[in-house]
Amino acid sequence: MKLFVIIGVLKMRINNFEDLKLWQKKCPRKTDYKINVLICMGTSCMSSDSEMIAILLEKTLKTRNVIAEVNVIKTGCFGFCGQGPIIKIEPDDITYVQVKVEDIEEIVDSHIINRTIVERLLYQDPHDTDAIKESSGMNFYRKQMRIALRNCGEIDPENIEDYIVNDGYFALSKVLQEYTPEKVIEIIKKAGLRGRGGGGFYTGLKWEMTRRFPGDEKYVICNADEGDPGAFMDRSILEGDPHSILEAMMIAGYAMGAENGLIYIRAEYGIATKRLRIAIDQAKKAGLIGKNIFGTNFNFNIEIKLGAGAFVCGEETALIHSMEGFRGEPTKKPPFPSEAGFRGKPSSVNNVETFANIPAIILKGYEWFSAIGTKGSKGTKVFALAGQIRNNGLVEVPMGTTFREIVYDIGGGHPEGKNIKAIQIGGPSGGVITEEYFDTKIDYDSLISMGAMMGSGGMVIMDEETDMVKVAKFYLEFTQDESCGKCTPCRIGTKRMYEILDRLVKMEGKPEDLDKLKILGENIKNSSLCGLGQTAPNPVLSTMKYFPEEYEAYAYRTKKTAYTIDPKKCIGCTKCARNCPVSCITGTVKEPHYIDESKCIACGACYEACPVDEILKP
Repeated sequence: MKLFVIIGVLKMRINNFEDLKLWQKKCPRKTDYKINVLICMGTSCMSSDSEMIAILLEKTLKTRNVIAEVNVIKTGCFGFCGQGPIIKIEPDDITYVQVKVEDIEEIVDSHIINRTIVERLLYQDPHDTDAIKESSGMNFYRKQMRIALRNCGEIDPENIEDYIVNDGYFALSKVLQEYTPEKVIEIIKKAGLRGRGGGGFYTGLKWEMTRRFPGDEKYVICNADEGDPGAFMDRSILEGDPHSILEAMMIAGYAMGAENGLIYIRAEYGIATKRLRIAIDQAKKAGLIGKNIFGTNFNFNIEIKLGAGAFVCGEETALIHSMEGFRGEPTKKPPFPSEAGFRGKPSSVNNVETFANIPAIILKGYEWFSAIGTKGSKGTKVFALAGQIRNNGLVEVPMGTTFREIVYDIGGGHPEGKNIKAIQIGGPSGGVITEEYFDTKIDYDSLISMGAMMGSGGMVIMDEETDMVKVAKFYLEFTQDESCGKCTPCRIGTKRMYEILDRLVKMEGKPEDLDKLKILGENIKNSSLCGLGQTAPNPVLSTMKYFPEEYEAYAYRTKKTAYTIDPKKCIGCTKCARNCPVSCITGTVKEPHYIDESKCIACGACYEACPVDEILKP
């Protein structure tokens, strides 16, 4: 009987507010099934065969004649990316990690049919002797508070019914029924929501500015051009909860008097783009996008614009130019996009994570949201933990959480127990945070005072062996390569800074190069046209501030740059010699090998090839 009801609901078009309530009431729920099996279908897990795992799971359930009792939900990212592919079984609250295709029959036969947990597939916390059975018992999730990520890993992102069952589009319904546009803006302002993509400008103020400028044609723009190395928050939200972004954009359109929405997403985000297109198509068929939404006089349409992956197009004016078909170059502000944006019309640009908070704020109230976080930074923030950390993945915590809590309590510390030396936050636009600041509460203002910035939320962990000069060189190489070239300070200045760093790491630099780096960095910050150039020197200036001795070791040429072999541990396997690109390693089979330090280029090939860890880094 239920099958026929569902088919009828799928054909339903929402013509008024009561239709949405009716649809929610008739939609299938998790509680309708004895068991729910949630499978991660985020990019990371799909690259590890989760798609094949899902196919085999459904096939096995059919073969065992239990498919009617089990609801298989292909979800977005669970956040615990380093443990994927992940399968979660509800209502048991059991999470299986690093699942392989060959594990599926055992999961079905043992857990689903015979109700016996497959112990070997549970997460094993290295600090505990027992495997973690309940998902809620994992340290990775204990201190998290998921608002932007609330539906990721919980619903099928390609099924509008899953979103509606979880109060999807009810925030839009509430806004259109109960609030004037001015009231919506007031709510967002009182919530204290700040932009999650860069500088942290107040969202409500941006919407208010756009509303105040006159114009019959206005645009709501979603910035999904996530370009920071190590950042994947926006991609995961779009892959796991695309309807929340569509709903938020419509709320913004109502508040600002706009009827047009544009999502600028990089073409590399294939899965996210696909699910966005599916969500838009579903919402249009349901009458939730288009004309006379909910039977009111509110109209709104959404289009997708693909970007070519230029980092500078994360800056709002460059993004707008790219959408217009021009070269992605920034322009001097004012005028701000709120006055003259896409096609010269008033436009508001917000990133994905910012929009993801909007429906929750509307439904739960600004008082609820503003009670989370710190005085100047409300709500939560999503961080992408990467680098030398045990538990890498997506983490959403209240503003005011300390770095130490994220790195050690949630991230689990270094996988080999080494000391963590620094955290690069904010990607190429950010800076490093050293151990002495790990107890600092994270918010916009505290990061700026330390010479860093929130950015989009990339957090790269570096241990005691990390060369901070080479880290700075890596980020500067990225930013100077991504510079659009429009302004001289960024185009030429970052190139000169990179050349100095390159000389230093090649042991060809001089002490006076350190002063040149600082002067160049400050001048570029103060004179570049857009945020890319203004923040490009941050990784260099912050590492020079906190690790001056590493720069001095290169500048005064006192730094040891060659790898060495411990003859007491060498087993004479010859792997190091066979992998050395400059043939600087000598030795015979089963005898200790030696590195000619005068020829070594410190490429690390021998270090990676050694099976007994007897090669010492410089």
